[in-house]
Amino acid sequence: MATERWGNPIKVGFENADATTVNGPFDALKCLTDLWPVTRGLHYLKARSTCRAALDGRKTCEEARAEFLAAAEEAKLKLH
Repeated sequence: MATERWGNPIKVGFENADATTVNGPFDALKCLTDLWPVTRGLHYLKARSTCRAALDGRKTCEEARAEFLAAAEEAKLKLH
């Protein structure tokens, strides 16, 4: 569901944009789709898949959060 939220939002800094606050799997999927600098990599693909699964109820929101954090680390993004 698009309304699912994480207990602790993540702020992600992108090189040519303001920091974006990611509140849950829906925001994470939008960020991965629209703003991500490198659309390759194992963690990027797993994060997209897990966020979709969390929105469908097949994975938990916290699993999506963990994969999103791994993808951000893989892309060397600044987390606040």
